[in-house]
Amino acid sequence: MFELIFLGTSASAPSIYRGLSAHIVLYREYRFLIDCGEGTQRQILHSGLGFKRLNKILLTHGHLDHILGLGGFVSTLARWENMERVDIFAGRSTLRRVADLLFKVVFPHGRSPLHIELTKIEPGIIMADDKFTLSAFSVQHRGPDCFGFLFEEKAHRPFLAEKAAVLGVPFGPERAQLVRGEAVTLADGRIIQPDDVLGEALPGTKYVHVGDVGRVDELLPICQNAHTLVIEATYLEEDAELAHKFGHMTAVQAARLAKEANVGTLILTHLSRRYNGRMIRKEAQAIFPNTHVARDFDHFQITRDGAEKVAKNKS
Repeated sequence: MFELIFLGTSASAPSIYRGLSAHIVLYREYRFLIDCGEGTQRQILHSGLGFKRLNKILLTHGHLDHILGLGGFVSTLARWENMERVDIFAGRSTLRRVADLLFKVVFPHGRSPLHIELTKIEPGIIMADDKFTLSAFSVQHRGPDCFGFLFEEKAHRPFLAEKAAVLGVPFGPERAQLVRGEAVTLADGRIIQPDDVLGEALPGTKYVHVGDVGRVDELLPICQNAHTLVIEATYLEEDAELAHKFGHMTAVQAARLAKEANVGTLILTHLSRRYNGRMIRKEAQAIFPNTHVARDFDHFQITRDGAEKVAKNKS
């Protein structure tokens, strides 16, 4: 399961109700910040998440509404947070802009109290462990080196507790060993193989995150059977010419992509200030009913059943 918190859902410039692009993805011990528009660090504080362990930043591209908040955010990490290192992943041209912002403005002598690692990404796997992979893929927007991100849990075999009980496998390290795929020897000398207590492999959760994008044809194979797709919907279809001119997406295009790719849940973000969320949602749901339009601070749990919004604490 992945958790996704929207910190900013406006396109190009903030509105009264929507901040600029920023999202946090939580998975086990990992915390990823995707994009960092102006005002992101205040949105993080407002969300209640705080800065702890938020040391991996993924940038979709180098436009200012997606990176300008990095200056204040990294400065705060360096001054006030007990953090030794921050890793920023982006395309080559985006990293050049980020380097200018950080090492010519925030730290004008090129020295920072924390280690800042700028990592150039190419299409393919960025990082992986025994539970999941994080990959980047190219998207078409204005300018070079624009990327989307794929978070995918690895397939796993469920532990069949009833079978284990029948075979007399005790609770404790023996069961953990079998889950890891290792045989165990019981006290009576019997050897239990993993196949004896593990079911058929189940695919993991697949979550696709797309920032600004102007074409969907190349995204179809990447989004295929995704349990959740997050993508921009800057314009309504009546303004499709504007969308094409500026390399952006309409709600109709996003919904058609979700339908053709057999996506579970579609979540739309990056809305132009000329529309309200109801207008975007109505247009998309006419094509793909299981559509949400994100608002700032919306919190979703993403599983193989799709995305479910987490109720806000009203206390």
